[in-house]
Amino acid sequence: MIIESRKRDVALVVDDSPETLRLLTDALDGAGMTVMVALDGASAMRIVDQITPDIVLLDAVMPGMDGFETCRRLKRDAGLDHVPIIFMTGLAETEHIVRGLEAGGVDYVTKPIAVEEMLARIRVHLANARLTQSARAALDVSGRYLLAVNNAGKIMWATPQAQKLLSDALAGEGNDVVLPDPIPQWLEQARKGKAASKATAIAPLPGNEQLRLQYMGQLGANEFLLRLAKDSGAEAPAEFSSELGLTTREGEVLSWLSKGKTNRDIAQILGLSPRTVDKHLEQIYAKLGVENRTAAAAIAVNARNRKG
Repeated sequence: MIIESRKRDVALVVDDSPETLRLLTDALDGAGMTVMVALDGASAMRIVDQITPDIVLLDAVMPGMDGFETCRRLKRDAGLDHVPIIFMTGLAETEHIVRGLEAGGVDYVTKPIAVEEMLARIRVHLANARLTQSARAALDVSGRYLLAVNNAGKIMWATPQAQKLLSDALAGEGNDVVLPDPIPQWLEQARKGKAASKATAIAPLPGNEQLRLQYMGQLGANEFLLRLAKDSGAEAPAEFSSELGLTTREGEVLSWLSKGKTNRDIAQILGLSPRTVDKHLEQIYAKLGVENRTAAAAIAVNARNRKG
């Protein structure tokens, strides 16, 4: 029987101290990790252009570009937004720790480095990063095109498919993306509950009217959850809800069904998972007394013609 060996985690160590590099290289290699070394921030940027590390250990004080600026630049790369960065430095004042965390670091270790403590922190942050990535991938598989922004409209994270839609819509923006006006103003209204109707909690993405954002709620003090969906251009009215005894969402699903959209199309337009669309269709068939989508679509078309 062939047993596949587990992929070795890759650590990027960025430090201008030969002693620190030697200490960490030996410790990380002994822990079963592959180690890459950079003596300054510019070298680190060149390395990540070729290989994406699983974790970065970053000295705060280096000649040229310091660790804080290096961290900010690393976090602007869409492929590195999930990679944990641990600062390591002799600077132990609160202001320096805060500065490191604000730059995008997940942890701050003071020198001299206690190797066993550092390895324990690395294991925790690698596990957390994997859980986060798995959760976002699961959301993507279920059809959840989700992203989180702060109150200025800056994207903090996005599920992979949402990130792809945003990259196509906001080409060349990189990872340090701030959603353009009037999204921040709309977000302010939505989060304060000023919306008088569901429609005001939905906004088109400036520059791409086929994409719309829906406000889903607040995750943290300055983190807000949005859902991204494609819109075929025409509004999807819940025109059959009251007449046919359907819920608003069932009316929307039936409306798109009657326009010839597939289940996958409907899921993407409404920001639902395909499984959820299937469940809505089961309810629609039962309420209309039909057995398939063709019969349901025929009833919808007849109902629309009567209105017309």
